[in-house]
Order: sequence, then C-alpha cells, then structure tokens
Amino acid sequence: MKELMLGNQAAARGLYEAGCHVVSSYPGTPSTEITEYISGYPEIYSEWAPNEKVAYEVAIGAAIGGARSFCAMKHVGLNVAADPLFTTAYTGVGGGMIVAVADDQGMHSSQNEQDSRHYAQAAKVPMVEPSDSQECSDYIKAAYAISEEFDTPVLYRLSTRVSHSQSLVEVGPRQELPVRDYEKNAKKYVMMPANAQGRHVFVEERTLKLRQFAETTPLNRVEEGSDRRIGIITAGICYQYVREAMPDAPVLKLGLLNPLPEQLIRDFAATVDRVVVVEELDPIIENHCASLGIPVEGKSIFGYIGEISQKIIREKLLGQPPLEGCAYPEAVPVRPPVLCPGCPHRGVFYTLHKLGLTVFGDIGCYTLGATPPLLAMDTTLCMGASISGLHGFTKARGPEAAKKAVAVIGDSTFMHSGMTGLADITYNHGVSTVIILDNSITGMTGHQQNPTTGYDIHNQPAYQISLEAVCRALGVSRVVVVDPADLKALEASVRAETAAEEPSVIIARRPCALLKGVKAKPPVHVEPQQCIACRKCFQIGCPAITMEGGKAHIDDTLCVGCGLCVGLCPKSAIKEAE
Repeated sequence: MKELMLGNQAAARGLYEAGCHVVSSYPGTPSTEITEYISGYPEIYSEWAPNEKVAYEVAIGAAIGGARSFCAMKHVGLNVAADPLFTTAYTGVGGGMIVAVADDQGMHSSQNEQDSRHYAQAAKVPMVEPSDSQECSDYIKAAYAISEEFDTPVLYRLSTRVSHSQSLVEVGPRQELPVRDYEKNAKKYVMMPANAQGRHVFVEERTLKLRQFAETTPLNRVEEGSDRRIGIITAGICYQYVREAMPDAPVLKLGLLNPLPEQLIRDFAATVDRVVVVEELDPIIENHCASLGIPVEGKSIFGYIGEISQKIIREKLLGQPPLEGCAYPEAVPVRPPVLCPGCPHRGVFYTLHKLGLTVFGDIGCYTLGATPPLLAMDTTLCMGASISGLHGFTKARGPEAAKKAVAVIGDSTFMHSGMTGLADITYNHGVSTVIILDNSITGMTGHQQNPTTGYDIHNQPAYQISLEAVCRALGVSRVVVVDPADLKALEASVRAETAAEEPSVIIARRPCALLKGVKAKPPVHVEPQQCIACRKCFQIGCPAITMEGGKAHIDDTLCVGCGLCVGLCPKSAIKEAE
C-alpha cells in the first residue's frame, strides 16, 4: 500500500517499520514533524527534551542499552549536540542510533545557513541524505543497518524541501526487534584518555571500512543518460532538480554523503565529457572530486548561497529558459513576518521601544520584535545568548548601562539554554534584568510542550517546572510576574527592575493567542467620528489595524480583543465590545 507523505512523516514511518524503540528530540524547523508523527506510534517511546544535547544523550543512552534509538534537530541544533556527537563517534553504539539533522538552505526559518555535512567529516561518522519521501523511509532502515554493522551513530541529513514536500511512500509492517543485551565495557564507553586513544584507532579503521562500503552501497547509484556532454554528480533535493531540468543527462546520485566514494566517481567521470557537481551550500562533493584529480565544476556556476532550482540548472547549464508552468492568475500580496494579532509579546516590545532600552534578543517567534514598527531588539544570535550576552554587555559598559538594557527570552528557550546564563549573572555579581516571555508553549515551531507547560509530548499531565522557583534557586531574589497586556503595570515593572542594583527577572506571562483553549474576546472597533488618524495605534504593529477612508480600521476577522490598542488612542476612538 502506498500513501502520500511529507518527508518528515515518511522518516517517522521508517522509524516505526525499522523497529525503533526510543526517540528524544527538541523541536526545530524543519525537523519538528518527525517526532510529532512518531508520538502517534505507541510502540515507540518518544519525548521532547529540554535541548538538543540532552536529546542526543538520551538517544545514545538508549543505544548503549541495546535499543534502536533516534533524535532529531535542525542544523543549528547540531551545534548544541556537537559535544556528545564527537565523543560517541569514538564509543560507538550498542543498538543502532540515527541523528537526523535538517538543514535550512535559503534560511526560511533560521539564523544561518550552515552545512551539516562538515560535522560528518569532522566527527568521522557516516551521513546519509534522502531526496524524496520514499527515500526518507528507506534511508532510515539503511542507516540503522550501517550503524549496527559499523558500530557508529549515523547522521541523517534532511533539508527544508525534502522535509516539507510530499511524495508516495510504500508502507510496510513494523520489524519487531528485541533490545540487545547490555554488557559492561569501560574501555568502549568510558572516554578517559587511555581508553579514548584506543578508540581513536577504531575510528580510523572504521573509516577505511566505510570508504570501501561507499563504493558498493546501493545508496550511491549511477543513472545512465543519452546525452553524455554533461555528467551530473548530486545528492538530496538537488537530485530532483537535476532530473527535472536535465532528464537525458547521466547522473551519479549519492545517498551516502560521508565518506564519499572514490573509484565510483572516477569511473563515472570517465564516461562523460564534462563533470558538474550540483549541491547547495558548500562544495563538499566538489572538493572531494577535485582532490581525486578530476576536472569538475560546481560553485563557479551555482555559488555558495541559498537554494538551487530546476530553473537555475536549465539557465546555468543549458542556457535555456525554464519550462513553462502554471502560475496563479492574480498577484499575491507580500506578507511581511509579523507577530500575530493578540500576541502577548507585542506589549513587551512596545514598552521596551518606548523606554529606549537596548534589548538582547533570543530565538523564538518573539524575534519578530526586531521588525518595524516595534524595532525593539538589538541582537539575536542563538538559543540562550540573550542572557549571557547582556551580562557581557553590562560588564563591558558598566552599571549605568545595565539600567538601560534588558534581555528577552522565551519560556522554552530559557529551559533550553537560558538557565546557565542567569547563573552566570548571579554568580559573577551581575545586575542585569531578564524578561522571560512566558506564553505557555513552544510557539515558533508550532505549539510543542516544554518542561514549563505541565504536559508531555502526548499532552498527558507531567511535572510542571516553575520559572519563578528556578530563577530564585539560581540566586535571583527579585522575581516579578506581570501580564504583558497591562501596559502600565508592565512599564512600571521594567522601570523598577532596571533601576535595581541587583539581578532581576520579569516573567511576562500570558498564553499564546493561538493556543487551544484560549478564548478570544470580541473584537474591538474604531468610532470613525472620533478617530483623528494620528496612527498612534499603528505603533504596536498589529496586523488587524489598517487605514480605510483616511481613518483607522480594525479587521474583526483578525482581532482577538486583546485591547492593547484601546489604551493607546488619545481620543478614545477604539472601543471594546459592550
């Protein structure tokens, strides 16, 4: 039986059919849906971990215990999990272990465009990369076989286009596998220097075996073509682009991205007049080919930035216009990224901008506080960097700077990597003010639970960690909870806490307006005769507020009645429903 599946859904199905036992992940677009789909299979234990490092360590613990395990993350999440990755490359695994890492070529929802293939090379672990949903399922099974045969974690690389596109998948039964016996083996799993030295020898020997494997594995295959003027070497989503743009070209499709084959590439190159590598981001395959002495082109044609497409391939390699397709008959208006109507973060950023504070931001939907008209964020680097960065900023610029600067961080991000930054402030005599934006959910990736919500991945009751108690335990005596919709109370709290000469935390607590169970109030409306078109209501950047006929207008299909705009109008022209 075949089903139409997202790439991420197909990966989850592959995990189910392959007999996976344990899954631990931290949500991160475009990888999130794999674990969400897995949560629907009761045969597999699944969880949301506080961060990617913890998720990886849960998965390796399960593998050491003899079970097939899995963890998923986006490309920047692998930075967080890199520490255990490099060491478990030495220890190896007991049961099979797969680490899915989803790259985001084009930065659709990410702060950088790093190429995760570098991690496979640096850690000396195998990496596979599927190109469609069927391969997303098949490559899970192949990755487990590689993991167990070569005693290694396997990186499973996805991309936004593969994760979020759909194609047919052959559905099969689950392979029920017993958990392997666990045997104590300190020389294998205790990585003190004497043991690690021996395991490095194992890694190098394993790499040689994997190189031989790369020459014969069906993951790497040659597809013959009638036009031998250009031979294409490619992988992942780029394979789909190549097949559509150049159906007659010979193609070497690589499914095993590390280690790359040598003789297979030499043999393929010898059959064509010109070799072109089609790969997004960095020249990993191209550099490998060049190291073999093969004349090859790639980045000189396609560049290092963003995504490739069928159109680009046809234009760059064939000098032909793109194939004709169907276009939507009307121009679709541009929709800039903006906080949702009723978003609890809007009042916080309006207040911070009004007070002229320097704001160290973090990763989350609240990053949109940097956009006009709020313009209330100075930095966004990585998960947790807001708190640590603010501490460094105020240490560099002195105590007066601390009175004019704050950090903002979400509830899930605080649990991910904010706690250690707050500990740094209290331990090292800092006086910074941190605002935790508690919207009762992990919002940016689509409403996943986290340790502060009181529910687990299955929406079952779980221990609810108290942000107030955590902050106090970390040494903060000034912990204030405020409703961000109450602008007067919020502003008073910010003024008071930034003036205090000790660490302080403001918890701005209001549920995400899109959460199930959060009841919207009736929409507010504008009395046109009272509106003077001063546009002060536009300062909060609510998409429900527009201008019609020279007067402010509120779209009642968007407004959730948060009332934030009501108090801003100098003429009381905005009215709440009676």
